[in-house]
Amino acid sequence: MNLENSQNYYGEVLNGSDDLLTDACTMADMPTLRVRQALANVHEEVKSRYYGCGLVAPAAIEGARILDLGSGSGQDAYLLAQLVGEYGSIVGVDATPAQLKVANDHIEWHREKFGYAQSNVSFIEGDIEKLDELDLEEGSFDIIVSNCVINLVADKGAVFRAAQKLLKPGGELYFSDVYADRRVPQELLNDPILHGECLSGALYWGDFLSVAKASGFGDPRLVNDRPLGIGDTKIAAKLDGINFFSATYRLFNIADLEPECEDYGQAVVYKGGVVDQERLFILDKGHEIEAGRAFLICGNSWKMLANSRFHKYFEFVGDFSKHYGVFEGCGGGMPYDIVAQDEEAAPASCC
Repeated sequence: MNLENSQNYYGEVLNGSDDLLTDACTMADMPTLRVRQALANVHEEVKSRYYGCGLVAPAAIEGARILDLGSGSGQDAYLLAQLVGEYGSIVGVDATPAQLKVANDHIEWHREKFGYAQSNVSFIEGDIEKLDELDLEEGSFDIIVSNCVINLVADKGAVFRAAQKLLKPGGELYFSDVYADRRVPQELLNDPILHGECLSGALYWGDFLSVAKASGFGDPRLVNDRPLGIGDTKIAAKLDGINFFSATYRLFNIADLEPECEDYGQAVVYKGGVVDQERLFILDKGHEIEAGRAFLICGNSWKMLANSRFHKYFEFVGDFSKHYGVFEGCGGGMPYDIVAQDEEAAPASCC
């Protein structure tokens, strides 16, 4: 039901983002000036069919090869195509022919708009639950992004497992999606409107963390989150008692991350240089690192910076020769109000 309903809802039922009944599939973040300028270069028809729930514009992606899961009409792909530059590339995968037609119709228009000798964007029709059936080379992508799509598929573990295989070592899955503070009741899972509005398939945060770790992504990191509003009274009544969030996570493909955030007496110094984060580098919601100042950091965070594309922007102090126990107060992997409810019951950690 999930794939067919997604194709129908986003290909036939919705004519544009104004037809949505909730704000689950809309963007609330204020983009940076650079991103706003890039969005201004995206074709209006492409933007009118945008249904994302966050801003998937990871930092320091110049020259990167990026896979966009559930690329839809192509807004994120064409935005990122400008940020990676002419020598980077974007591959979009989507299962809805009507959306792919919009994306493909404007490839040449965007190439000319960007001033590139050849397009750095391509689109593939395919089910993101079956990425292993597409002609995609394992270990060939620096970054995988997704925007409010994983909630639409039934086998979310299949998406995470395939993504981990497609990423290079040190690469990351950076994605926005919809989460719930409890599991959605079984009887609501096949409701076509709730599914199409990205609610009935929302990931329960506890299940997400378990599946992500089992798929090879140790220590998922919450970048930002916001509560979702449900303006439609009928939908709100069906979902009474369940709180929903839009959240952006980053999952690093680093094999030896530990189950807990451990203290090895380490620190990093951000040297600056990341575009749009020159003064303050944001690893996640618990790690905003000011340029020029030593920043105490756990072993997992150290590895995320040292073994990824961010390495060149940091100086690293210390090593793993001496262990000091659990790193206290490292941040959280859950939406903010869930953390607030649980903070007295358990110590804070990155996990």
